[in-house]
Amino acid sequence: MLTELGRTLRDARKARHASLETVAQAARISGPYLLKLERGSVASPSPRVLARVAQALEVPYLKLMELAGYLDEAELARLKSRTPRPHPLAGRSLSADEWRKVGAFIEDLCARRETGS
Repeated sequence: MLTELGRTLRDARKARHASLETVAQAARISGPYLLKLERGSVASPSPRVLARVAQALEVPYLKLMELAGYLDEAELARLKSRTPRPHPLAGRSLSADEWRKVGAFIEDLCARRETGS
């Protein structure tokens, strides 16, 4: 599977006429590490790294997760069939005052997370 992952990454990079360094920089990894991924010599590539590489190469993240051995066919089918929930504010019209309150609420949540309270 890792060989196929590497081939997929290399083919996607070459299809974009991008260098190892260009893609590695976009994915915030080193060029040598990307080369190891392309060669299939990374035993357990991090899902976070795969997500950044998928975005840099514009390839489906779930496909890379499957090729890396993190998802089997049943898990992949389940994830693909999920329908995203609409945003809680979708279709709602808020006043300027309500938007200020939403902003203040979000700032409060972020501050609490940073302080751990």
